Parts: sequence; C-alpha cells; structure tokens
Amino acid sequence: MKVMARKRARELSYSVFYEHAPEGGFVASVPALPGCHTQGETLEEAERNVKEAIGLYLESLAAHGEPIPEEGQSLQGRVTVAVAVPG
Repeated sequence: MKVMARKRARELSYSVFYEHAPEGGFVASVPALPGCHTQGETLEEAERNVKEAIGLYLESLAAHGEPIPEEGQSLQGRVTVAVAVPG
C-alpha cells in the first residue's frame, strides 16, 4: 500500500502592483511571477482575483516540479524626466 506524503502549507508574500485600467477597473500584476496578472472592476475585486491567480500559478509550478519563487526585498520609486515634445 502506497502512502502519500502530506504536503505542508507555507505562506508566501508577493508584491502586487495595481493600476487603473483605461477601460475602467484595475489591473493587478505580480512582478516576481512572470505572466501572473488579472483585473477587477474594483480594487477589492482585483485583490481577490490576484490572490486566486497567485495560488493557481504556484500550484501549476508545483505540479510541474518547478521551484516556487520567493520574493526578496522589493523597492519602488518614481523618477521624473524632461522630454522635448513637438508642440
């Protein structure tokens, strides 16, 4: 009789960026997980959706024997640049 090993649950945290979508609502993306993005009509819906998207993304990696990325320290900034535009 084959006994299946129990999978241990880990809590992982990822940075998520939310942007207003031009057509309305919000787009959420996870830089540490390439291609992991979703949207929602409200910020709350986008957050629920991105949590689900992250979970499915990580489950897919695990099912395919791929390593689960752990995000390191994340920094965000804003820069201002001067651009000459015809006018």
